[in-house]
Amino acid sequence: MALPAIDVIIPAIEKDLGTLPHVIDSVRRMVKHPIRKIMIVAPDTKRMRALCSRKKCVFVNENAVLPIAKKHIRYRSARWERSGWLFQQLLKLGGDKLASGQYYLVIDADTVLIRPHVFRTPDRKTVFYCRSWSQPEYFRTYRKLMGSRPVARVSFVAHYMLFEKAKVAHLKRTIEQKHGIRWYKAILRSMNKKRQFAFSEFETYGNFIASRYPGSYTLRKTLNKSLHTAASALTDARRKRLAASYRSVSLHKRKAYSRL
Repeated sequence: MALPAIDVIIPAIEKDLGTLPHVIDSVRRMVKHPIRKIMIVAPDTKRMRALCSRKKCVFVNENAVLPIAKKHIRYRSARWERSGWLFQQLLKLGGDKLASGQYYLVIDADTVLIRPHVFRTPDRKTVFYCRSWSQPEYFRTYRKLMGSRPVARVSFVAHYMLFEKAKVAHLKRTIEQKHGIRWYKAILRSMNKKRQFAFSEFETYGNFIASRYPGSYTLRKTLNKSLHTAASALTDARRKRLAASYRSVSLHKRKAYSRL
């Protein structure tokens, strides 16, 4: 079976400009699906537009995706600032309005794929990459948001995920029917904003699929390696060595939304 064509959505900010070119290149090299377009959802700046032009990506102004913008979100404490981090999660769930086909892949702007990836199996199941640990607060928010416990025994936080537009729309309708308000407002109200990690778009969508579409997916270990290094240090030789044990690396040598 031929793999379905997909769109790719990468939310980003200026601080991601060092890693973003590597992420884009890795998607083109390692994602085995035909790619319609790669969309960079970001603040409208000259540097971001220039990168999109250079890498042949579609620039999308982050303020044109949802009815709210980052300025409408207050998610911070005296020690940390996570408003932009949360806004990016909402943008990922808003990707169903941007994608032209049935599926769209979301990947974080600091995560580089180092092994080939497919996201649909020959028997038409979505491949979710998963790990064994997560933040307990993600699941508390899920229970408040959905009115039920998460059913998966794994974590879907893998830094990238294939979304199916129809199922994203179903998730949003379910949230809105339960809370009587728009889906993004319900998410913001369901979170404990005193907690630094209180919502995950990946855990929410993954557990919704596990609950409502239990036979529609399969799991593979994410095998992600966190590297506290600059993207320039990820040479081809180092990439090959890492690929013997890992599928992807996340480059965390920047704290985009932290005050620490």
